[in-house]
This record gives sequence, structure tokens and C-alpha cells, in this order.
Amino acid sequence: MNIIDVKANPDKTLSVIADNGYTGTFDVKPYLKYEAFEALNSTEEFLKIMNGGYFVEWNCGADLSADTIEAYWTVIGRVSETA
Repeated sequence: MNIIDVKANPDKTLSVIADNGYTGTFDVKPYLKYEAFEALNSTEEFLKIMNGGYFVEWNCGADLSADTIEAYWTVIGRVSETA
């Protein structure tokens, strides 16, 4: 999966659009207990996400691969194609 777009939400979830057109959410909260993700407990820091295509990362150095996101996300639907 390649991540086309990602938005960090104040509730510590990510809204993701994949290259296959699927959209979904990924809950980051279970990862916040780990030292690498500790800085993301701050909503201000959490919202500073960067999309690397095959991964997402934050200024603190925490990152998640697209494979991890795809394995555990909740698919909501597909982006409709418009001509």
C-alpha cells in the first residue's frame, strides 16, 4: 500500500487514503505507551504528521509503515472516481 493522503486527528487517529482508493482510520493510541511514540501524547506534536508514501512520520522520530497501517486500519470505503 502507498499512502496518498494522511491526516492526524486530535483523537489520536489517522485518516488515510491509500493508492487503491480505499479510505480508513488507524488508531495510534495503542502505540503511545511506547517510548518512541511518547511525544505524540501531545496533541500539538501528534498533528505534525508527514506523509512519506510508504510510511508516516513525526518530528519526534516516531514512524509507522504503510504495511502496519494497512494491517490494522479500519476501512471506511472507497474514494469515488470522478471524470
